[in-house]
Amino acid sequence: MLKYTVRRIFQMIPVFIGVTLILFILRAPGVLPGDPVRMITGERAIPDALREQIVKKHALDQPLHRQYVIYIGNLLQGDLGESYQRGRPVLDIFADKFPNTLRLAFAGIIVEIIIGLTAGIISAVRQYSFLDVLVTLSTSILVSVPVFWLGMLFQIFFGIKLKEWTGGAVHLPISQMSSAEFPDWAHLILPAITLASVSTAYVARIMRSQMLEAMGQDYIRTALAKGLTRRAVTFRHGLKNALIPVVTFVGIDFGVMMGGAILTETVFSWPGVGREIFLAVGQRDWPIVMGGVIIIVFLVMIINLIVDLSYALLDPRIRYGGDAE
Repeated sequence: MLKYTVRRIFQMIPVFIGVTLILFILRAPGVLPGDPVRMITGERAIPDALREQIVKKHALDQPLHRQYVIYIGNLLQGDLGESYQRGRPVLDIFADKFPNTLRLAFAGIIVEIIIGLTAGIISAVRQYSFLDVLVTLSTSILVSVPVFWLGMLFQIFFGIKLKEWTGGAVHLPISQMSSAEFPDWAHLILPAITLASVSTAYVARIMRSQMLEAMGQDYIRTALAKGLTRRAVTFRHGLKNALIPVVTFVGIDFGVMMGGAILTETVFSWPGVGREIFLAVGQRDWPIVMGGVIIIVFLVMIINLIVDLSYALLDPRIRYGGDAE
């Protein structure tokens, strides 16, 4: 296990370097429109001395490869640069926004696990029944619906129309993270369901296919022949072996959610990492954009590593390390 863990960590290094290199090349002068100095100072005219000072501060007078080396050196020290528009360290900006995104991601992943696993198991256990057809149809629709459109539908129906129909007695908040009218948990309902909608559909479909495959194995028939109940065989044997692909998907998806659900946070004006990146793109504030993407990539890699290491706990047949090789 230790050998496998070390190898997986070393495999993350070239991926991380490749991502930072691509991002750095994309933000280089001449690749994307705009003058970095103008982005920092705005449209106002500035003295040549101040311009030269800004150029030197951000190493814009250095060759591109030298700028990249400087950026990586700063990155290894936890320095993601400074926002062009706000003049604040990028790390401080995301440190303020990350707890909000983490809160939304946890709510979304809970919805994804509970609804997705339940729907997938029921669909597999009752194959070709009405519930199976309903789950299959619903998941097919959900994976085809754009998240931002679904979020706006929820806002119109649960926030506006429901308020009109009930005379204001029943409705849900459609934006922001808190307000005087609603408790904080109420603000999580629509964004969490929207964020988890597509992923929940995929979890249900993966769970269904894996459960059907697991329930057709010889060890399942042997357990049934020994007199175990169908329920015990399904949950004690079939479910455990069917969970591995689902855990992989949920783990990676949780990393993406933690990194920032850009569309969901923008639609619901949720003050998180994703919305911060979206606003920075519009302002051409490249240090925030680069810092946000790097944080997302790092989180996804860490979550992916944790998921890989969890395989051995779910399936004892899997072994890592020198003995397995």
